[in-house]
Amino acid sequence: MTIEQIITLLVLAGVVAALIWDKVRADVVALGGAAILLLSGAVRPSEVQGAFASPAIIALASLFVIAHAMELAGLLDYLIHKAVAMCRRVGAIGIWVLIGLCGVASGFLNNTPIVVLAAPIVRDVANSLRLDPRRFLMPLSYVAVLGGCCTLIGTSTNLLVDDMARTSGQPPFGLFEISPVGLWTALVGGIFLMLVSGRLVAPQGAAMDRPDRPRHAVTHLDIAGESVVEPERFAVDRPLHKGKATIATAVFLSVVALAALDIAPIAAAAFSGAVLLIFLRVIAADEAYGGLRPQILLLIAGMVVLGIALEQTGLAAAATDALVGSVGSFGPLTALILLYGATLILTEILSNATVAVLVTPVAVALAESLSVSPRPFLVAVMMAGSAAFATPFGYQTNVLVYQMGGYRYIDFLRIGLPLNLLTWAAAVTAIHFYFPF
Repeated sequence: MTIEQIITLLVLAGVVAALIWDKVRADVVALGGAAILLLSGAVRPSEVQGAFASPAIIALASLFVIAHAMELAGLLDYLIHKAVAMCRRVGAIGIWVLIGLCGVASGFLNNTPIVVLAAPIVRDVANSLRLDPRRFLMPLSYVAVLGGCCTLIGTSTNLLVDDMARTSGQPPFGLFEISPVGLWTALVGGIFLMLVSGRLVAPQGAAMDRPDRPRHAVTHLDIAGESVVEPERFAVDRPLHKGKATIATAVFLSVVALAALDIAPIAAAAFSGAVLLIFLRVIAADEAYGGLRPQILLLIAGMVVLGIALEQTGLAAAATDALVGSVGSFGPLTALILLYGATLILTEILSNATVAVLVTPVAVALAESLSVSPRPFLVAVMMAGSAAFATPFGYQTNVLVYQMGGYRYIDFLRIGLPLNLLTWAAAVTAIHFYFPF
């Protein structure tokens, strides 16, 4: 092994160990690893600069600003309150409709504020209907995650996989290219949750959220690389500003249309939309900076630097050669199934960004070594990189409902493990159908 390979391997091991130890913020860990790689010469300054200016970073930052403008305009509060009124009229079915709407919204907006806003409302509505809120809070988180898998911008994982794939020479994904797979996976997962989740949750314990707690109170979390920061931002009901909400919604829909019709890349369209909202004074410049969520952006940039080092030093190719030696004789479908499973296991342990960076180059090289299209393997990484349901720490929204619902760890195993297996089968089947080798 070369010196650069040894250094990169040590940095990778240190980053993974620090993320599992979970005593240092994930973005600090990633940036620390990037700094060591830069100082050691494993990556060049130009490559680090490219990581911080990648399309995934630009698109995410811009989408955060647009979503924050919609939040400040009171649009999310307004829509959720309308859904609450519907829930009180039609009962438990209304709660499931609300959960489904949150899943749809998560396909276009960051699912963390959606769950932060909706979870206390789901809890309160369930209590008012004399239903156990624990039947609905965990499905709310899971459906929000599944909804994020349905579009390219639904989660940072998808954007990062797309960015890493482009670095490997693959064409970019369209905004709705993965939607058929995501929708089938979400549909199968949603039906399972509606039919089974209430039976699998353990009897209600004493750890339920106290009714006298503030409405949107959550604690600071630094889980799965997407922290819930400044929870007080969600603690106040924001009145609807119709003019600002209309403009923000129109800009957001325009961004989606431009990207979906391939008129402009998602990064360019989102960046233009965010700047336009500032020019139109829908959101002030200081408020826009407040919505950027730098801890997420810096985490992704740091992990992209690590991914570049793995590729440049040849470690990714070596890992692929070892993987091909293990699964190459089974054929591409078996390789796809095993890749999905390995990604799923890693996602339960590490952050989404870490998994995307580590697995995406391997997925591309594995497909090329099997002489098949890398597309189905990349979609598998996107789906498995977010669909972590077996622990409360696999995704940040899981932690939110874990605290609020007073769940036990075993509850996530009882529901999340079967859901993992079911969505694994559904995703692989849909990928095989919509993305042939």
